[in-house]
Amino acid sequence: MELLIWSGFLLLVCGILALDLGVLNKQDHVIGFREALRWTGVWVTVSMLFLVAVYFLYEHHVGDLGLGAEPLTGANAAVLYLTGYLVEYSLSADNIFVIALIIAAFRVPRLYQHRVLFWGILGALVLRGVMIGAGTALIRQFSWMIYVFGGILLLSAAKMAVTQDDDSFDPNDSAIVRWAKRFYPIAPAMDGSKFFVTLGDGRRAMTPLFLVLLLIESTDVLFAVDSIPAVFAVTTDPFLVFTSNIFAIMGLRSLYFALAGMLGRFHHLKHSLVVLMAFIGVKMLASHHIHIAPVASLGVIAVILAAGVGASLAFPLSEEALARHQDRHGSGAQPAEPRLGQVDADAEDRPAVAGRDA
Repeated sequence: MELLIWSGFLLLVCGILALDLGVLNKQDHVIGFREALRWTGVWVTVSMLFLVAVYFLYEHHVGDLGLGAEPLTGANAAVLYLTGYLVEYSLSADNIFVIALIIAAFRVPRLYQHRVLFWGILGALVLRGVMIGAGTALIRQFSWMIYVFGGILLLSAAKMAVTQDDDSFDPNDSAIVRWAKRFYPIAPAMDGSKFFVTLGDGRRAMTPLFLVLLLIESTDVLFAVDSIPAVFAVTTDPFLVFTSNIFAIMGLRSLYFALAGMLGRFHHLKHSLVVLMAFIGVKMLASHHIHIAPVASLGVIAVILAAGVGASLAFPLSEEALARHQDRHGSGAQPAEPRLGQVDADAEDRPAVAGRDA
């Protein structure tokens, strides 16, 4: 029965993604602010509806859910799911900021941003599943791993506190881009929404859009090193960790389109994330000695995030500073002249692109 529940959830996710790209967004189009807000609301609503399903599954112990190493009632499971979802969703704000830097550096036209983010999110779902499975196995086998995860979060919080935001992102400085160029030719320019094209000399080459996808995937792995341990601080129940993580990630794309042009207006949110990660890290280190009720943790996390948003609204950046921020990091507007040629291909990799699909 437990396998059936896991399979049912994965089928639900696959069905939603297939409906998204295959029907609702089959044609490439620019995602406007209102549409992004509408989709953000849809994803949040679906996530909260699943919270109801979590309550009934754990309340009635369907498939023995809630009867494992961490006994849970329906109410407790629902609170833990909501807390994990909120933690992952809030930590995604920094991920959105980095994605905005990558897209701005490659000057990806808005028409194709939806497609590259869709495949980026799909890859992130697979990678998150692998990492959550590995993390669950480690914690079950070695209880002291909870201290390692707590230490990772504290180090990440300290690094975030002292690190200044990068003013720009140069693709040619990226190890991922250098690694990709060693193994596969890179087309000198984008060719619509294609990830691979055929060059004039008959060779297959990746487009700059595929490099964007690679960078988004690698960025998500780095952020998952922080966010997944953070959710393990909330609960070690693998089903709750996985489902809360997946729903938060699935809503990340629409959240990007809603917030990409407004990230500068939430400049104090970074400080909230530092405090949030530090709180969760300390909670993990003290987990074998001090018990903090799930409802109390949820309340603390909500207050921390609300404080960051409130401070940003109460003490906004000046219009001049906000304009500088949007100019450096991209405001979500499509540039008049994409500068994708910045990604230097070797001379022999520069033949004209033939018009055949990948």
